[in-house]
Amino acid sequence: MPPDPASLKGTRRRWLVTGGGGFIGSHLVQALLDLDQEVVVLDNFLIGRKATLDALLAEFPTKTRRLFRLVEGDICDPAACRAAVEGCDHVLQHAALGSVPGSIDDPRQAHEVNSKGFLEILLAARDAGVRSVVFASSSAVYGDDDAAIKTEGRVGRVLSPYAATKRSNELFAEAFGTSYGLQTVGLRYFNVYGARQDPDGPYAAVIPKWLVSLVSGAPVHVNGDGLTTRDFCSVKDVVQANLRAALSGAAGAGQVFNIGSGQRTTLLDLLAELRVALAAAGVDCASQTVHGPFRAGDIRHSLADISRARAALGYAPDFDLRRGLALAMPHYLRGAGQGRASHHADNQIAGATPTGP
Repeated sequence: MPPDPASLKGTRRRWLVTGGGGFIGSHLVQALLDLDQEVVVLDNFLIGRKATLDALLAEFPTKTRRLFRLVEGDICDPAACRAAVEGCDHVLQHAALGSVPGSIDDPRQAHEVNSKGFLEILLAARDAGVRSVVFASSSAVYGDDDAAIKTEGRVGRVLSPYAATKRSNELFAEAFGTSYGLQTVGLRYFNVYGARQDPDGPYAAVIPKWLVSLVSGAPVHVNGDGLTTRDFCSVKDVVQANLRAALSGAAGAGQVFNIGSGQRTTLLDLLAELRVALAAAGVDCASQTVHGPFRAGDIRHSLADISRARAALGYAPDFDLRRGLALAMPHYLRGAGQGRASHHADNQIAGATPTGP
């Protein structure tokens, strides 16, 4: 069994987090600094925000902030990748364009960032002799596989350019392991949620978008009949999975793992849980539910079989949906309050409406 991530506290290593200004990346940065690790972030802030890192670093003492270094650059730039990875022991690759609809609108950009950028990271990591590269894949690779529970050995026909980029990432990682001995571990994230999640961001954006609607009293728009199912995974559990994967050695090398909660939730059940969480926070909401068409490129049912990650990585989710939402709710409520005015303005100007997966 790989060592517990807590063991890092006594052994300092240097970590590169690409996309460290983003939702998941910033949580990785925070966890690593909590463990007294050196952290390098590579980010061009196309999606992530420098202000997120500034606010995060302000919470640490000066001696910890000295363990942090920012390389402002693009993963598609070989020189930036080489500069960022120099001297690093581990790479956590989370720089990507994560939107399914966005990839359908602009498949070239999705390919350039997600595929070419990932290749540049692999090349830089190979040349720098890092111990491991852990990279963000996605449950989107399961495509039209009709199995109720998704297992790593079975994938379907991909349904979007985004899914194609993530599947190609897995194949390139496997090839670098075979050809160069680079240790890679892929993590197929299911629907990740938690603090610092942008209502316009790519990861399970249904939660913050619906909360803006619920808090503002606007209609909640559901794509389809609401019986679409998802596996909602707390970002805290995603952090755990990353650290365990990086330390997994031969147990994880060259493999991909499902990372989720292992619990199935319909969109209607999610909406009910959000109302419960808001009520517990003292927020009354009377928003109506409005159903629209299914969204192109979406998977109907998505539930993670996490048994392989449990066995090989020691991964064990700590948060069910109710507990995870309670933990994240203070952040979501701050975001919902800030987004309320812009939400109404967008509706008035462009007819925009929040959507679910």
